[in-house]
Order: sequence, then C-alpha cells, then structure tokens
Amino acid sequence: MKTRYSSLVTVKKNSMQKSERAVQRANQNLHSATEALQASLELLREIEPPKEGIVSDFLANRTLLDSQRAIIQHNEAWFEYAKKELLDAQEQLKRDMIEYEKFKYLELQEIEKIVQKAKRQEAKDLDEIALMTYKKNPQYKEVS
Repeated sequence: MKTRYSSLVTVKKNSMQKSERAVQRANQNLHSATEALQASLELLREIEPPKEGIVSDFLANRTLLDSQRAIIQHNEAWFEYAKKELLDAQEQLKRDMIEYEKFKYLELQEIEKIVQKAKRQEAKDLDEIALMTYKKNPQYKEVS
C-alpha cells in the first residue's frame, strides 16, 4: 500500500544498505591492515643481524631494519585508520537503521489509519444498505 512515507522508506532503506556495504568494506580493509601489520612484524623478526663481517654489512643490516620499522609504522597507521573507519561506518549504519525504522514505523501507522478508515467506511456502507433494504421490505413498514 502506497503512503506518503513509502518513498522515504525506500530512500532510507537504500541508505541503510549503502551503509551496510560501507561497513563490509571497512571490515575488509581492517582485515587487510591486520594481515599486513602481522606480516611486516614477522619480517622484522626474520632479519638476522650479522655476527661478523665488514662495517658495510652492519650498515646495510641497519638500513634494512630501519626500512622494516618504517613499514611497520606505516602498517600500524593503516590499522588505526582502518579501525577508525570501521567504527565510523558502524555508527553511520546505526544512525541509518534508526532513521529507516522511524519511517517504517510511520508508514505502518499510516497504513493502519488507512485500513481503519476503510473499515469504518465499509461499515457505514453496510449500515446504509441495511437501512435501504429494511425500508423497502413491506412487512416492516410502520403503522401510523
């Protein structure tokens, strides 16, 4: 049944579905960031410092460690950003769901009013028909 809220309900439902997709993307992004951070930490653990050798080997190892730490910092920043993005997306989804439920409730109330009005009108029509048939029946005519 079409009401004045039907189009708003459709818009709010589309908005809610869009927010659900955003939460899924943010969750996937967080998962990717977590995996990247774990992989970079594992790579850092695998770097073995040289026990002996020339100074350039030690410097090269030091540079490798520094670059791996920079990668870890980047991945930590990505993880924090992805976590914040997920929380924001979840909050937006919550707001969109509340808005959708509000308008859905208003639409249901409107439908209920329309149904009640139709029932009252039907009862009125039936009463009118009953009165018309009662007056036409000769055995029920009033004696004056």
